[in-house]
This record gives sequence, C-alpha cells and structure tokens, in this order.
Amino acid sequence: MSDHFLRDKAAIVGVGATEFSKQSGRTEIQLGVEAILAALADAGIDPVEVDGMATYTMDNNPEIELHRLIGGRALRFFSRAHYGGGAACAPVMHAAMAVATGVADVVVVYRAMNERSGFRFGQGGLMTEDPNAFETVDFGWYFPHGLMTPASWIAMFAQRYLHETDATTEDFGRVAVGGRDFASTNPKAWFYQQAITLEEHQAARWIAEPLRLLDCCQESDGAVAMVITSAERAKDLKQRPVLVRGASQGAADDQRMMTSFYRKSLTGLPEMGEVARNLYAMSGLGPGDMQAAVLYDHFSPFVLPQLEEFGFAERGRACDFLREGHHLRGGKLPVNPHGGQLGEAYIHGLNGVAEAVRQVRGEAANQVPGLEHILVTAGTGVPTSGLILGGHA
Repeated sequence: MSDHFLRDKAAIVGVGATEFSKQSGRTEIQLGVEAILAALADAGIDPVEVDGMATYTMDNNPEIELHRLIGGRALRFFSRAHYGGGAACAPVMHAAMAVATGVADVVVVYRAMNERSGFRFGQGGLMTEDPNAFETVDFGWYFPHGLMTPASWIAMFAQRYLHETDATTEDFGRVAVGGRDFASTNPKAWFYQQAITLEEHQAARWIAEPLRLLDCCQESDGAVAMVITSAERAKDLKQRPVLVRGASQGAADDQRMMTSFYRKSLTGLPEMGEVARNLYAMSGLGPGDMQAAVLYDHFSPFVLPQLEEFGFAERGRACDFLREGHHLRGGKLPVNPHGGQLGEAYIHGLNGVAEAVRQVRGEAANQVPGLEHILVTAGTGVPTSGLILGGHA
C-alpha cells in the first residue's frame, strides 16, 4: 500500500467550541452538544447528515448519546481511541479513514470535559479500584515510590534530559513564556492579556523538580468539535477546506503509559518519532515545509524532544532552537500560536487541532503569515498521534 493512501482524501470543514473556563456550570454532555452544533453550523451541514462519531477515552460522553441529542439519525461509524491525550489527533485520522473509504459521509470529532470543576487528571490516582485491572497492577510499581501524578512521571524524563543535554530549566521556561505570549493576544485563551516573563517562570514554585508551576498545563472546562467529510464534498461547503495531508498513530519499544522508564534512553520520544516518520511519508512533506506547529504542551519539557523527533532541531539541541527564539511570534516555526495548553486551555489537545484548522483557514487570532502546512501533535509519554494539515491540493 502506498504511503500516500490517505493524503488529501478528507477535509475538516467545520469547527466549533465553547468558552474555556474553570467552572462551566453544565454537564460534559451539554458542552459536547454545544460544540458539535457550532461545528455543524460552521460547516453548513444539517445534524441529520452526521453518520459518524469519533472521540477518545477518559470522558463521559457516549457517541450514541451525543448523536441522539444533536438530532442525528443513522449512525454508521463510531470509534474511541485509547491513551488519553495521546489520542488527541487519532479521531481525525479515524474520521478521515472512514470518509475516504466510504464507511461514513460526515463524521464529527469531539472532546468535552469538566477537567477543572469535575475529575481533575493532574491529581493522579487510579481510574479504577479493581485490584485485578491492569492499571491497578501496573501503577503498583510506581505509587509506593511517590510517583503518583502525571507531573511526577514527567519529572523523571525531564531530569534525565537536563542531565544528558545542555538544556536548563530556563529552556523549559522559554516554552512557557512563548505560549503565554501567544495566549495574551488570543481573546479565547484563559490567560488572555496575561503574559509572563522568564524571571516569573524561574520564581514559580516547584511542583515536581525540575517542573515548576508554570511548566504545567491548565485544568480546564470546555468542549471542541470538528466536522470531517470527503475532500470532494468539501469543495461545495461554506468554509475553506482544511485537508488532512498526513495522519498517524504510534507506539514504540517498551511503551508504557507515561512511565516508560525502562528504555535504554529517557531523553527521546520514540513513539513521536514513529509518528513523525509516518506523517512525512504520507504527506510527502518534511520539517522545512511547516510554517507553524501545535506541539502538545501538557508539560513544557516534552516540547523539546518533540522538536528533535520531528527534525526541527538536532538531538539534544532543542535548547538552541528555543534560545534563538524560533518558536516565538515572528520566528521561523511559531509553536502553539493559540497559547497551547499552557496558555489557552487544556481540552486534552483537541483545541490544538482546532487552532491548526483556523491557521489553515487564515482566521486565527495570531495568524501566521503565508501558512500552507501546519503540524499538530498529541500527548507525549504515551502512545500518541499526529496530523499535518494544509490548504488546497
């Protein structure tokens, strides 16, 4: 099978979102319905035409329930990818495969969560108390040593990265400062008009050394949805089609769920490297063809190895990329021009995909001039996924 089998076969034709807050005041299902109806209105597609639904795990929004509540009729395709934020780009891939093969005609991708006012992922703990569940047994190796939260798990990798490279915690801060700068001019961002300095980052309290408070993403309430259909049909709809140039999921050797501590090296993200190779092969593009990137920033340290896995910086030298300001406003590769999960909101990565759609459509709050292609990544430290989106073929 050709590497290019999915390229330009499907398009994102609608995008919708609720406000991003710390207290939504409504259920996750209500949030999801609001975002989906907004996305369908944006696309100019009637809800009765939706015959596919795609999302990812760790939410409380059954596909069939949301489909019923928006007024859907026949549902021919539904999928739910695993591994939390690592699946942020996967539903778009699944939707693209469905419409490209004729399994479905109109697929809605969505994420709705009360991750601040409801279940807070950042506090750690088990999703189930079943003593026989794999998660319970697996985390039994880490919890007794104090490794109980996502921040503590990522801190292990970050500390080793600092040990093996010339990076410092100031480089982590450069990621946070850049994201907050973009958020400060994005009216939809929680941290709108609230930029930070590197000095403020360095003065922030420790969460799990070497992670400071400003290295950790937000906890947010909100929802995001997108509508995907065939590239052919997209030509006749109201919005400029955003083509799926590349889509991939990936896991690698000795993969764990945020605790891949037994690999020979902890300074890379081999699962993201797998995604990078697949995306470039499918799209026929490379690092030099990207005008911007939305890199998953649940914790700032993992932005550095992502830059390396995708070929924007040499191994261990992402610090140079950041020190030269290439990721900033006006840089050669603006990173997270919406503010990212550090600055805009944490909607488990799907708000980053929405930003990429707006960038290609030319209507983003911090629009990157001359943008033709944009890279989007999903969660790091877990089995993951990614996208390359672009305009007209």
